[in-house]
Amino acid sequence: MTIIGMLHHRKDPNTVIKAYAYAVVAKAEGAEFIYFTPKGVNFDSKMIEGYEYKNGSWEEKTTPFPDVIYNTGSPEKLDVSKDIINLLKETIPFTTVSLGNKWAINERLKKGKLFANNLIPAKVLNDWNDLNEFLSMYSDVVVKPIDGRKGQGIYFIKNTVEGFIVNKDCKDTFYTPKELNEFLAAILSENTYIVQPYINSKTKSGLIFDFRLHAQKNGDGKWVITTIYPRIATAGTIITNINNGGYTNYLEPFLNQEFDKEKAFNIKKTLEFFTLSLARHLDELQMLEYSEVIDEIGIDVGLDENHKLWIYEVNWRPGCPPAFYLELDVVRNTIQYAIYLAHHHIKVKQDIREFKKMDRQKRKVPIIAVTGSAGKTTTKSFISSILKKKWNIFESKDYWNRTDHTQIHADLINSNHQAVVLEYGMGFPGVITEHCRIIQPNISVITNVGMAHIGNFDGDIKKIAQAKSELIHGTKQNGILFINNDDENSKLLEIDQFKGEIITIGIKNPADYRAYNISYVENGMNFKVKLHNKEWSFYIPIYGDHHVYNALNAIAVADYLGFSPPEIKSGLLFKKPPRRLTIYHLNHSVTLIDDSVHSTPQGVIAAIDVLKNISAARKIAVLGRMIGLGERRMEQYQKIGKYLVKQGVDVVITYGRYAKEMGLEAINAGLPSQNFKHFIDEESMHEYLLEILQVKDTILVKGASIMNMFNTVQIITSSIGVKK
Repeated sequence: MTIIGMLHHRKDPNTVIKAYAYAVVAKAEGAEFIYFTPKGVNFDSKMIEGYEYKNGSWEEKTTPFPDVIYNTGSPEKLDVSKDIINLLKETIPFTTVSLGNKWAINERLKKGKLFANNLIPAKVLNDWNDLNEFLSMYSDVVVKPIDGRKGQGIYFIKNTVEGFIVNKDCKDTFYTPKELNEFLAAILSENTYIVQPYINSKTKSGLIFDFRLHAQKNGDGKWVITTIYPRIATAGTIITNINNGGYTNYLEPFLNQEFDKEKAFNIKKTLEFFTLSLARHLDELQMLEYSEVIDEIGIDVGLDENHKLWIYEVNWRPGCPPAFYLELDVVRNTIQYAIYLAHHHIKVKQDIREFKKMDRQKRKVPIIAVTGSAGKTTTKSFISSILKKKWNIFESKDYWNRTDHTQIHADLINSNHQAVVLEYGMGFPGVITEHCRIIQPNISVITNVGMAHIGNFDGDIKKIAQAKSELIHGTKQNGILFINNDDENSKLLEIDQFKGEIITIGIKNPADYRAYNISYVENGMNFKVKLHNKEWSFYIPIYGDHHVYNALNAIAVADYLGFSPPEIKSGLLFKKPPRRLTIYHLNHSVTLIDDSVHSTPQGVIAAIDVLKNISAARKIAVLGRMIGLGERRMEQYQKIGKYLVKQGVDVVITYGRYAKEMGLEAINAGLPSQNFKHFIDEESMHEYLLEILQVKDTILVKGASIMNMFNTVQIITSSIGVKK
C-alpha cells in the first residue's frame, strides 16, 4: 500500500480543514495517509510521528517514511525546517514545488518566449519615477505586491487632469502628485510592489472579470484541466478574488451571456488550449532550471476588448475552486498524482534528464568533456576560466569526475547555462561510456593516454587507449575531438570511425594548435601560439611544460567557439586547482612545491621537471607511492628513479609500500646512497625532513591522494613558516 505523507507546518491537523478531504480521498484510492510536521521526522529510525484520520477523528500514529510527500503548508513557516525537508527530498519524491513569486514567474515566462506576448508589461517599483513612467505611458495602472495572495494589497491608479484616483477595497481616493509620491514611499517601505498597465476586461454591464484556469496532473502523470471559471468583481472595484467580495459563475453560461454563440465557443476552446499549453510550458521551464516537475497551477487571465488573453498572474498553490464537488476533483487529482509519483519517480527523473538533454541539443549548447591519464582537471579549469569571460557556464566541481558526480551534474545543469564543461574520470572499461550515456558531449578533449590505472587493464596500454576511446564513440558523431599530437600513446586511440572534426594540439610535432618559445618565468610559463596566421604570446600562472599542453587544449576549444585571443589570454589567468603545483615561498628562502592531489608516472616526471627548472640550489623530491600500476609498477618506478638523477635531484625521500624502488633505482643511476631515505611511518619521515632542510632548498611533495601527502605540506609550511 502506498503511504502518502502530508507535510504541514501546523502540528494539529484539526486546524487544517483540507486535511480531512485528502485523508478521505486517499483511503478511497487505497492509500495510507499520514499528516505530519518536520518535528515528527526521525532519521535514525526512518519513522514519522504523525496523525491518521480514523473513525471520524485524527489519531496519533507512528509510521515508516512515506512513499511520497504532499508538500503543503506555508513555505515561509516550513523554511525554518529546511534542513529536515532537504534530507527528506534526497530519498522521497515531493509533490507541489515552488515556482517563486509573481515577478520570478513573469521573468521566467519572458525568457521562455512562448507566452511572452501574453505577458502584461511590468516593472518592480523602486520609486516615484518608475510609477510616473508607467502612468505617462498607460494612464491607468495596477500596483500589486510581488508576493501577494488572495487579491490583497492591490491598487488601481487612474491618471486624470486634476491628479490621480487610487482605488482600493471599493473606495476611491484622490491624490496630488506629491501626495501620491508620499503614499508610494509609505507602501514601498513595507513591501515590494510591481506596476502593470490596467487591462480593460469588463462584462456588458461594466463589471470587471477575469478567468481562473486550474490545471493539475492526474493519476497518469498527465496535465488535465480541473476547471475554468470566471470571477466577477463587485461594482466599484477591480478585485475579482472571492475573499474580497468577488463572485463566480459557470464558464459556459457566462460566455453565452457575454458573447454570441460562435464567439463563446471559440473563447472556451482558446481558454482550454491556453491552460494546458501554459501548464506544460511552465513544467518544461521548471525541468530545465531546477530539474523538478510541477503538478498544479492556477492561472488568472484577463480578456481585453479585442479578445486577447493577458496573464495576470500564475499561482503554484491555487486555492480550491469555490464549489464542493470541484474541491473533491482537486483533491482526487492530487492524491492520484501522488500515488503515480510514488511508483514512477525514477522514470520522472529520467524523463527530466532526457528532456534537458534534448533541450541542450536543440539550443546547440557546447557540452565539453575532458578525459585523459593526466591534466584533466587543469584543462577543464583553463577551458572554464576562458568561457566564463563571456558566457554563463556550468563547470564540474574541483575533482568531481566519477559517474555518480556526472549524474548529479545532469540535474544541476539548466537552461541558463550557455556551455557545460565536465571532467570524465575513468578507472575501468565502460566507465566513460556511462558518463556519455548520462551527459553526451559534443566537444571532447583527450589530454593524453598514460599509465594511470593500468593495473586495472592487465598492464596493457592498448587497453587504456581503448577505454579512453569510449569518449570518442560516446561523443556526438558530428562533434569535435581534440587530441595531443605529441603523445605517442594517443596514436592508439580509435579515431577511424569518428565522423566529426579532429583537431590536434602539440609542442614538438606539427599540430593545428602548436606552442613554441616556451619558457619558465616568475610564477608560471610563457609561450607563443599562432591564431589565424597571427602570433600571440600567452602566460599561464602555473609551472610546467605539461601545463602548456593543458592550456593549448583550452586555447583550441575557445578559439573554435569563437573567443578572441585577448579573451583567451585573460581567461588563462585562471584560479589554479588546489594542490596542483602550488608554490609556497617559505622563510629561509625555502621553496615548496605542493603537487599532492594525485600521482601518475607522467605527473611525477612533469613535477620533477618543474623542480629542476625553478630550483636555485638543492633539490629535494618527496615521493609517495602511486596506485593502480599493477605489473607495470616496478618498470615505472625504475623509470622515475633514473629520471630523478638525470634532472639533478639531490635528495630523494620515498614514502609508502613499494615506493622505495624509485630511490633504489636512483642510487643505481648515480645518486649517493646517503641522499636517499625511505619511510613507511609518516611521522618519522616528517622528523627527518625537518632535520635536513637547509636555506634555499626547493622541495617537491607528490604522491597518490590516498597517501595524504598534503599532511607533509602542512607540516613543512607550519614548521618553517610562509614568507610574508
